[in-house]
Amino acid sequence: MLSSSIQKPIVVLIGPTAIGKTALSLEIADRIQAEIVSMDSMQIYRYMDIGTAKASNEERRQVTHHLIDIVDPDEQYNAARFVTDARKAIKHIHAHGKIPFITGGTGLYLSSLLNGLFDTVKVSPEVRASLLHRLAEQGREALYAELCAVDPISSQRIHKNDTQRLIRALEIYHATGIPWSSHLHRQQQVPRPLFSRLLILGLTCDRELLYNRIHQRSVAMMGDAFLEEVSWLLKQGYEAHLPSMQSIGYRHMIAVINRTCDWETATATLVRDTRRYAKRQLTWFRRQQQVQWYSNKKTNEIFSAINAFLQ
Repeated sequence: MLSSSIQKPIVVLIGPTAIGKTALSLEIADRIQAEIVSMDSMQIYRYMDIGTAKASNEERRQVTHHLIDIVDPDEQYNAARFVTDARKAIKHIHAHGKIPFITGGTGLYLSSLLNGLFDTVKVSPEVRASLLHRLAEQGREALYAELCAVDPISSQRIHKNDTQRLIRALEIYHATGIPWSSHLHRQQQVPRPLFSRLLILGLTCDRELLYNRIHQRSVAMMGDAFLEEVSWLLKQGYEAHLPSMQSIGYRHMIAVINRTCDWETATATLVRDTRRYAKRQLTWFRRQQQVQWYSNKKTNEIFSAINAFLQ
């Protein structure tokens, strides 16, 4: 629980996947002398570039980025680590006279940063898929042993045969870095505001236009370069059941590599899953009451809102 707030300005840009956050964020950061803090749960991973739609090396030379390529694909990363890392980045950026510009599409990270880790606990499908895979491969005993190690209080009230609650307890821990028992103990506490000067901008567009953009990006992504990237990751020992490798795009290409799915079907499934993910993102972000929403075509209005905020 924090008792002090950051007084200097912070700008946030959110929106669903494929809506154009990267291009706009580079332009905004260049105009306002900002450094970008990535709020993306996949761009944290090294070696995973194509499937995560990271800014290119040239773009990162143009504008300094933080929280990209900071962990390996088999490392655990969660909302608690993001909050710690993001606060450090914000302080570092402010210290040398620039504006922190947070942008990305991971709603849990934004909620945890602004409201505290115990405001709402929702878990990505990738984390759950990884745990279900381990349940099938290793059995309940292995997962229960992990629960005893990371959350002994919850292990005392959850029987090892209660698969549903066992998975729930572990997915909360893997998503947030905090035991479920701590969440239950502290969920009634109201966190104090951390940011005193905060502008949150949200991007929207016509739903069919967004779906068309998702289709185009998915088809473009599922090319030979992505096949090489995923094949290389597998050869390096990053197993298919890892949360990182179960993410959108990567699990679809793995299915092609393992010949459990043909290329056309995998691409169609990727488009469908990405559309569903975009809908979940919009649902999450619309719960944030501070967001000022703009069409992704109204860039002049967005720049005017930022200038007014900073002045």
